Amino acid sequence: MLYTFAKADYDSQTLTRHFAHLTPQDCLVLWQDGVLLPLKHPALFARLSVPCYALENDLTARNLHEILPHFTDNKTDNEADKKQSKVRSISLTDFVDLTEKYFPQVGL
Repeated sequence: MLYTFAKADYDSQTLTRHFAHLTPQDCLVLWQDGVLLPLKHPALFARLSVPCYALENDLTARNLHEILPHFTDNKTDNEADKKQSKVRSISLTDFVDLTEKYFPQVGL
């Protein structure tokens, strides 16, 4: 299942409840203001056991690209960078690919 988060106003208890339902067959995508969630709740995102992505356009719009360890370029070859972050930045094309791989979608 593909879970998408578009808002940043979730408290840690609500996110914990949502994350408790995640399975190894699931994926998380952060977009719009949802890209702010790892900054607000770093401990929760550090413990994620599923792939988590943030839309590159939304990171750029909020000037978040330079903030590490919260976000890492999905296309980086640097293994140290990949290990620093649970959240990878993706393009809109990558997002379309994820919608084909993970279904159905739940928008939160």
